[in-house]
Amino acid sequence: MRIKGITIPEKKQLEFGLPILYGIGRSNARSILLQVEVNPAKKPGEVSHAEEQAIRTEIEKRTLEGDLKRAVAGNIKRLKDIKAYRGTRHTRSLPSRGQRTKTNSRTRRGNVRKTMGTGRKAVEKK
Repeated sequence: MRIKGITIPEKKQLEFGLPILYGIGRSNARSILLQVEVNPAKKPGEVSHAEEQAIRTEIEKRTLEGDLKRAVAGNIKRLKDIKAYRGTRHTRSLPSRGQRTKTNSRTRRGNVRKTMGTGRKAVEKK
C-alpha cells in the first residue's frame, strides 16, 4: 500500500504503519481509520481496494510530508526574518521554548560541556 509516494509497512497494523507519513501520529492515524470505518488492527495486505481508497482520500485532505515540512521551515524563517525572540533562538541553535540552558540543553547545542575543568590550562609557577 502506497500513500503520497511512501510505502506503508506490510507487517505492521495500519494504526502503527500510518505514522510513517510525516505529519500523522498514532492518535491521528487512529482517528482517520475510525472515520473511514476500517479496523485499526488490519494490516495493509488485508485491506480491500475500496477501504484503501477511502483511507487515501482522507489522508490526502491533510497537509503532510513535503508541504508540511516546507510550511514549518517557512514559519521558522519568518521568525528569523522579523528577528523575533524565538527566531534568534533558532538562529543560535538554542532551545526556543523556555527551557533552561545552564544545564540540560545537550540535544540542541551538542555535547558541549562548559565547566571549570575544560579549556586552556595556566602554566604553574614553581
